[in-house]
Amino acid sequence: MNKDQLEEIEGLIDKEIENTRLQIADYKELTKPISPDCAIGRVSRMDAINNKSINEAALRSSEEKLKSLEYVLTKLNAPDFGKCARCGDTIPLKRIVLRPQSVFCVRCAR
Repeated sequence: MNKDQLEEIEGLIDKEIENTRLQIADYKELTKPISPDCAIGRVSRMDAINNKSINEAALRSSEEKLKSLEYVLTKLNAPDFGKCARCGDTIPLKRIVLRPQSVFCVRCAR
């Protein structure tokens, strides 16, 4: 990869890290404990608990994505950046642009 492509990818990763951090902050707000003395009704409370579980799963997913993005950012200038971690083939630039935290080519990611 040339320098311009690496700079473009770095900018995309930085932007994605910022967006992911904002998502994590939102999910943390949505996953705060639900007070048992809150008078929202039994069914509404069960629904709120269910929604909290869904948001907790989304929070974990976003935190994993953030770790992956930060890892890829540290490897950006490595000589093997853009190479599949499994087979060693070059990861297509379009895949890196769409999913910068990916360290596998499409074939190996399946």
